[in-house]
This record gives sequence, C-alpha cells and structure tokens, in this order.
Amino acid sequence: MGLVSFFQGVGEKLFGGSEKEAAEKTPELKASALLAHVQKLGLPFKKLTVKVSGDTVTLDGEVTSQEDAEKLLLAVGNVEGVKAVDNQLDVIEPKPEARYHTVEKGDWLSKIAQTYYGDPQKFNVIFEANKPMLSDPDKIYPGQVLRIPHLD
Repeated sequence: MGLVSFFQGVGEKLFGGSEKEAAEKTPELKASALLAHVQKLGLPFKKLTVKVSGDTVTLDGEVTSQEDAEKLLLAVGNVEGVKAVDNQLDVIEPKPEARYHTVEKGDWLSKIAQTYYGDPQKFNVIFEANKPMLSDPDKIYPGQVLRIPHLD
C-alpha cells in the first residue's frame, strides 16, 4: 500500500495535550500508544509491529483482508502528530484498495457519498467502512481521512 499522508495537527490526542508533551515522548512510547489504540479499537491483525520515526509511522505485519489493512492505517494516521503512515502490511486476501477522502470544512457523510457514489443515501456505506474509528455519522472533522470503499 505504501506511504499515505495525513494532517499532522488534527486527530486523536494519544501523545499528550500539547505539542511539547508529544515531542517529549520517545518513538518507543509513541509506538506503544499507537498499538494500544489499535487494540482498544478491536481492529484485527495476525501480526503487527508499529515503528515511529519522527512524524512517520510504519506498520509491518500481516492481516487477513485489505479492509483490515486500511482500517489499521487510518486508526494510526488519524492521530495528532502523525504526518504519514508507511503501510507495509502483508494482506492474505488482497482486494482492490479503497479510495481515501480528506474531510474538509463543510463536509458531511451524505455530501461525501454524493461525490463518490452519486447517491447521498449511501452515507452509511462510508460510515460502516470507517467503524470503529467513527462512532457517529455526524462526528467527522476537517483533516480526518476516511475510507471510501468500492461498491460491490
């Protein structure tokens, strides 16, 4: 899958409330916090190694599906202080990669569904594709990156 970019100043605050607190954390502590975040979300993986170098996270290991790999990528990428994720996960059952959408001010899931699918009623496809990172279809924020799966 390779390298995917994210907005560094938005997302889940796993490394502390301020930039100074985050900067004081070692790469090992950040990697540990990201792995704990993935486990808390209940995202499936067979093997997973998380490495942090500066503002870039590398995911290595093995997952069953492309969807699992993409959700892991988004779970760690949508964390404040993460600018890029290098996804090196091996996928046992590969499928075409989903598209990604970076939320802009004024976006909502129905509007995004209209853009990608031509039907605002398909917002639930996007919502379901981004669970458990999304808990409510109305709780998205500018800078957040979402999976936009292909319709079957």
